[in-house]
Amino acid sequence: MSKSASMSSGVATRYAKAIFSLAKEDKKLEVLGKDLSSLSDALKISEDLRNLISSPVYSRSQQELAIAAISKKMKLTDLMQNALGLMSSKRRLYILPNLIDEVNSYIAEDKGEIMVNVTSADELSEIQSKNLVKTLKNAIGKEIKIKSTVDHTLIGGLIVKVGSKMIDSSIRSKLENLQNIMKEVR
Repeated sequence: MSKSASMSSGVATRYAKAIFSLAKEDKKLEVLGKDLSSLSDALKISEDLRNLISSPVYSRSQQELAIAAISKKMKLTDLMQNALGLMSSKRRLYILPNLIDEVNSYIAEDKGEIMVNVTSADELSEIQSKNLVKTLKNAIGKEIKIKSTVDHTLIGGLIVKVGSKMIDSSIRSKLENLQNIMKEVR
């Protein structure tokens, strides 16, 4: 992991812990989960929002005004609106995707679930997701919550991340391994 990615992850973790703690203290974890889901969906469908949080072209005040308007329009809780406002005033909106993942992990852990990140070459069908959840539940012994993403460069197979462990059964990974073996033979 690069130094800047590691720093971003650390910043996201600190914000996530604070947001989670405040929501838990106020007994509003369920509402926070809905806010996070709404934000995640908005990031997926809105290129403008992704640009707003990551582009240095926008000034601090432009980001603050835009994120306040977006938060209000989305009817996010005061906690989430305040957190986003603070992040924009500190020019840290770029950590929002990491923050969403981190807070969701804390919420899942609080419920006795484990958040599992699954990356596949194509969208998993409902049956595939259910089978994967069942298999992981049997292996881990806890309730599983899957966050699924698609990466067409994988060609096929899956990359499953559970905490700090990663299982890479993607065809791309297997081809890269084969390519490395072929280089060693020369």
